[in-house]
Amino acid sequence: MPDLHYDHPDLAEIYDLDSGWSVDRDFYLDLASGGPKRVLDLGCGTGLLCDAYASLGHDVTGVDPAKAMLDIAATRPYGSSVTWVEATAQSFGADKVFDLIVMTGHAFQVFLDDADILAVFRTMKTHLAENGVIAFETRNPAIDWGARWQGETSLTSGEQVIRQSRVILQQDEKVVSFETHYHFPGKTLTSFSKLRFLARPEIEDLLRECGLEVKAVYGAWDKQPFDESLSDEMIFIVQSA
Repeated sequence: MPDLHYDHPDLAEIYDLDSGWSVDRDFYLDLASGGPKRVLDLGCGTGLLCDAYASLGHDVTGVDPAKAMLDIAATRPYGSSVTWVEATAQSFGADKVFDLIVMTGHAFQVFLDDADILAVFRTMKTHLAENGVIAFETRNPAIDWGARWQGETSLTSGEQVIRQSRVILQQDEKVVSFETHYHFPGKTLTSFSKLRFLARPEIEDLLRECGLEVKAVYGAWDKQPFDESLSDEMIFIVQSA
C-alpha cells in the first residue's frame, strides 16, 4: 500500500510543517564541514537538507522515490544547484562517489526486510569515496513508540488548519503500522505507514555483511553515547571496513 504521506501532492506540500529544520539537520549539516564535499542524500524528501548543503558550496545529489517530494525540492532557493534523482535507495546508481552519504528523517525504518536493507547498504558502499562517511539514524526499539504516537495534533498552513490524527494498527517487537488521517477543510486524506525497528547488533551485522564498519553510535543529536534503556535515537556513523 503506498504511503500518501510522501506521494500525495497535498501532503508533500505540508510535509515541512511537521518535519522542518531541527537539531538533527544541524547535526547532518555539520558532518560536511571542512571544505567542499560530494554529498549524497538518500531519501531526501522535500530537499531541505540538500538545499542547505548546496548553499555552502557542496556538490549535492538528492535521491527520493516520491515525485511529489522532489517537485517541491526542486523549488528550493539552491534547488537548481542540486542533482535530483527519482529512485529508491536500493536501486540508485551513479558514476561518481561521495565523501558524505546521509539518510535522515528515520527513512531507514521504511525498509521492512533484510534484503532491502542489504541493498541500501550496498548502494552506500558502492558510492562511498575513500575515507568517506555514512550517517543515518533509526529509533531505539526499546521505546514504546506506539504509545507516543497515538493521538491528535494540528498543523497550520497560512489560514488553513489541518488536524492530524494517528491510529496504531499493529505493534510488535519489530514492526509498527499505523494510519495517519489528515483532516483538511472539506476533505480527509489517510496515509498508511509501516516501520521496522531493528536493534543495534542487528544493524551492525548487516553493515559488516556489506563491508562497512561502525565508527560511532550516538543516542542523541548532541553526540551523547547510545544508551539502550534511555536513548530515543540510534545515530550511526559508518565507514568502509
